[in-house]
Amino acid sequence: NGEPGSRPGGRGQHGAVQPFSDEDASIETLSHCSSFSDAMSVAEEGGEAGEETAQEDLQYKLKVFIDSTVDKSAKTRQGALDGLKAAMATRILYEFISDRRMTITDSIERCLKKGKGQEQCAAASLACLLCIQLGSGIESEEVFKTLKPIFKNILLDGAANIQARQACATSLGLCTLVAEDDILDVYATMESFESLFMRSYVKEDGSRPSLNPQTTLLHTNALLSWALLLTICTGSQLKAVTHKHLPKLPRLLENDDVNMRIAAGETIALLFELARDMDPEFEYDDWEPLCDKLNSLATDCNKHRAKTDKRKQRSVFRDVLKAVEERNFQTETIRFSTERMTIDSWVRKRTYDAFREFVGSGMNYHLQANEFIRDVFELGPPVLVDAATLKSMKISRFERHLYNAAAFKARTKARNKFRDKRVDVGESDVV
Repeated sequence: NGEPGSRPGGRGQHGAVQPFSDEDASIETLSHCSSFSDAMSVAEEGGEAGEETAQEDLQYKLKVFIDSTVDKSAKTRQGALDGLKAAMATRILYEFISDRRMTITDSIERCLKKGKGQEQCAAASLACLLCIQLGSGIESEEVFKTLKPIFKNILLDGAANIQARQACATSLGLCTLVAEDDILDVYATMESFESLFMRSYVKEDGSRPSLNPQTTLLHTNALLSWALLLTICTGSQLKAVTHKHLPKLPRLLENDDVNMRIAAGETIALLFELARDMDPEFEYDDWEPLCDKLNSLATDCNKHRAKTDKRKQRSVFRDVLKAVEERNFQTETIRFSTERMTIDSWVRKRTYDAFREFVGSGMNYHLQANEFIRDVFELGPPVLVDAATLKSMKISRFERHLYNAAAFKARTKARNKFRDKRVDVGESDVV
């Protein structure tokens, strides 16, 4: 029973998956596709002709990856997904991807539905990178409309692979931020996240739920995605959320898992920042006990905790305590190319961390050349950089060509603005 769109003779993952053998036609090609460095070296050696060859080579490899996402071999599909992820994280590929977005979306859908564990995780991450490449607009909305129900089904299915659920929790959050076109649907997605992380809340009788580490990680990812979507909520929604969750979130600071404690702390700091932005006189009834708890975590000497956990926790909670107690934020400066960006709020930090989780070391490149990410962080159109400065950036000639080409196009074409969802519903908020 072949999968729709699979190669002749291919089987779905629920059939007997063949081992990754020399008989797989795509293996040799995929092995050459694991890195893009060969394309870069061709460009370096050959000037303009080399750049053109490298561009063609890159596009050929990307086409092979796309074709290989429907291969009968799970290992080949995994390699193809990982190859596309690496390319999208480190390149601006809008024109190439835009023409093939629904083909890629179909592959992601198939891998999410038919794949297992690792393949589903890779497909979920690729969905985010696809939306980051397309930016906020009709194209990414179209992709997300197809994938959102699948994300939600996996996320809320207790019988689904736990790693796949964890990946969907993170990907659904970022895809919603980028591509959701209706604020009410944003709230519905937030409620899906709440239905998960609230299971980590202390029970009515004061007892803490007993959960395994993988379930706690699912709840942590859900909480972080929920916090990301808080950054685009309307004032009335923020008031309702603060009233409902701020009294309960501090109990998550007692969780046995360091990452859950940190996620809870950062979410509390974010909620305080948003609440005070709306109402500078905002007051919280249990402010003193909360500050005591934050202080104890910022100075934690618990012998039963690992040293690295304690170090990480103390650093974060010193910042959270300053936010709650003194309304201070530990500003961080991100330098990229000839520019710099300041992370000067919890809203900005949560947004930056969410994007960086997917593009990784490619974040600085996206801050330079990705119009959409530059819009999110209010950096303006990409800056055209002179040849001498580009040379000093120690990137290949092909990379320099790509960068300035992206910057030039971005400055001359009409830019697709990142929508502020708060503005979108200003009128509809008054019923």
